[in-house]
Amino acid sequence: MRLQTASEPGNLSRGCQGRPDPLVFRWMQAGKDRELETTDRDGFRFRGGHPALDLTATLQGRLKDSLRELLAEPEDLARWLVAAGLASPDIACDPAAVRVARELREAIHQLVHAHLAGSRPPDRARKVLNQVARRGSAPRQLTADGEALLAGDALQRLAFVANEAIALLGGTDRGRVRKCENEGCAVLFVDLSRSGARRWCSMAACGNRHKVAEFRRRQT
Repeated sequence: MRLQTASEPGNLSRGCQGRPDPLVFRWMQAGKDRELETTDRDGFRFRGGHPALDLTATLQGRLKDSLRELLAEPEDLARWLVAAGLASPDIACDPAAVRVARELREAIHQLVHAHLAGSRPPDRARKVLNQVARRGSAPRQLTADGEALLAGDALQRLAFVANEAIALLGGTDRGRVRKCENEGCAVLFVDLSRSGARRWCSMAACGNRHKVAEFRRRQT
């Protein structure tokens, strides 16, 4: 499936806008396309196979002594939206959109970990997720060329991510949500493998590190 983005007229204080631009619809559909591999783009990690899980990776160092905030400024959110395939390169974001993105990110992170622990969804995180989803999701539109079009400002695009998170966590695919097993890695991902036995957010990164560590351990 192909995705384009489109801007709608309005005040930039509402969030991000951009011109139509062909982009890859990268997550559940794209994750099933074996030609599209998870990767890191523009300083962000896209290993989750789903936009909601990729958003949680914008706060790094969760299992370490210090955190690294990747959505520090509106420009950072704009870059993430572009890299995630949710916006075109000429977008502009404001502090309000950054605040919503961070709140949504942490709500999704808490909800996923509650699910992995077999616990009920935390009330506050659930309310935040539902609140963002109710803002009005960026609508998909069909162009004359038969391409899927994603339209709307930043808040609508974040609402789109929130709705995707609800569909994931409230559906059967939640059983495929995993946390990377590499020590020190907090990346969450959807296991789309046929066996359902994927262990690493990235075989080229964490999987390879594990293999190297195991090899060195056997040599000692």
